[in-house]
Amino acid sequence: MLLHALRLLYISVSFTIACLMGFIFVLLRPFNPDNTRRCAHLFAIPGVWGMGIKMEVDMQHLHAQPRACVSVLNHQSNWDILILARVVTANTVTVGKHSLMWLPIFGQIYWLAGNILINRTNPKEAKQAMLKTTHALKDDNTSIWIFPEGTRNHGKGLLPFKRGAFLTAINAGVPIVPVCCSSYQGHIRLNRWHAGTVAIRTLPPIRTEGLSPNDASALMDRCREDMLRCIAELDAECARKDAAIWGGK
Repeated sequence: MLLHALRLLYISVSFTIACLMGFIFVLLRPFNPDNTRRCAHLFAIPGVWGMGIKMEVDMQHLHAQPRACVSVLNHQSNWDILILARVVTANTVTVGKHSLMWLPIFGQIYWLAGNILINRTNPKEAKQAMLKTTHALKDDNTSIWIFPEGTRNHGKGLLPFKRGAFLTAINAGVPIVPVCCSSYQGHIRLNRWHAGTVAIRTLPPIRTEGLSPNDASALMDRCREDMLRCIAELDAECARKDAAIWGGK
């Protein structure tokens, strides 16, 4: 339990330092399209190290994209700020809830980093935000990361997807790249020196040229099925590797 407490203390301190550094950084270059990647790494690199997690990352399909795309990711918990942030790519912004902006310091960093905030309770504002997303993809060559579940799944498995990410990709005519993260909630053990393995893998891009908004539901279902299979494979691989280290305990 001592190691667990020390790790939480370290993460709290490193998160605070990252907030201060990130706030200064985005003030110097507000809304720069590469702010999100740089700020994400400020949080993630020391955070993942402090948690004692071994990351196994395969981002080849995303790195191979010659132009902007929509990446869809499974959203597990607040730890995603550290774990998924580790693999944010250049010229990428995310889509998040409008309420994030009011979180002290972090919310202002998120906004000034150029991320797109959506107020789902106001349909008019939400539509304007999605038009901004389409503009970023088509005209600014900026990729978008979206959590299609719309909320954290808290380790309960992949929740049903919402259509927004897929409509955005179709409207912009850009590919969708699924990004799958292994199920770490309930698996990571911060009281062990090796806290666990987390694997992140991208799947081949799904092209959207020639599709219409009527195809969004089928596209969404296909993507979710592909991600379910991949996450199950990653979970089995991580469990096997960690069992070898922990001795099955």
